[in-house]
Amino acid sequence: METNSFDCYSPPQIAERVESACLAKATTRLLSLAMLGVLAGAFIGLGSMFYVIVASDPTLGFAASRVLGGLVFSLGLVLVVVAGAELFTGNNLLAMAWAQRALTTRDVLKNWTVVCAANFVGAAGLAAFVVLSGLADPIAGTYLEIANAKAALPFWTAFFRGVLCNVLVCMAVWMTLAGRSVTDKVIAVVFPISAFVAAGFEHSVANMYFFPLAMMLQAAQGVAPDFSWLWRNLVPVIAGNLVGGSVLVALVYYVIYRRPARAA
Repeated sequence: METNSFDCYSPPQIAERVESACLAKATTRLLSLAMLGVLAGAFIGLGSMFYVIVASDPTLGFAASRVLGGLVFSLGLVLVVVAGAELFTGNNLLAMAWAQRALTTRDVLKNWTVVCAANFVGAAGLAAFVVLSGLADPIAGTYLEIANAKAALPFWTAFFRGVLCNVLVCMAVWMTLAGRSVTDKVIAVVFPISAFVAAGFEHSVANMYFFPLAMMLQAAQGVAPDFSWLWRNLVPVIAGNLVGGSVLVALVYYVIYRRPARAA
């Protein structure tokens, strides 16, 4: 197989590899798919936990806090890509195989539904472990501040931040398939993920960690948990993530590299 001068897969080859990966994801057994989804939710939760530690340092300036926070948040997608897991936002790339008619609409929706639900279980489960371990107590104020700020976003603001977020997440996943080594994959992940975090975009699976953890902290303080956080934020952010990943990345690259040529 030919490679370019940087010894990585070329963009057309990446498109082929993405489509093959999508077919593999869609044919994964249900139990395996769900377990891999739980792992991905926990992995993104670990990246979010790492981010909050940085965000809780008042000595850092705004830009330094955002950029460093984005850098450490990248841990989540590095774990997903290198260790192996199924992440809803990354799986929005299945739209490419759907457009190629290699997958049915049912195949795609089944994968997205199972993986999204499993991601929530994994992210919320990690949040419970973090609360029960006492690790969230010293920085509880930061968690609550983050959750309140996210819940206060107007619907369309959250939606478009979700769109922009998943353009970068899916580009990161796309570029990992250009690499041939773990180092290649890590480098491909770090810059897009750091950028979306630093910019303040919205990632649905990260929010599946932040909101349950904040609600557990509220309950521990004797405050009734605010479940409206979930639907006020997750609905527009999930919709935005879907548009950003499936339309602006998967379908765009389908048209460029995979759309069948018309007969002359």
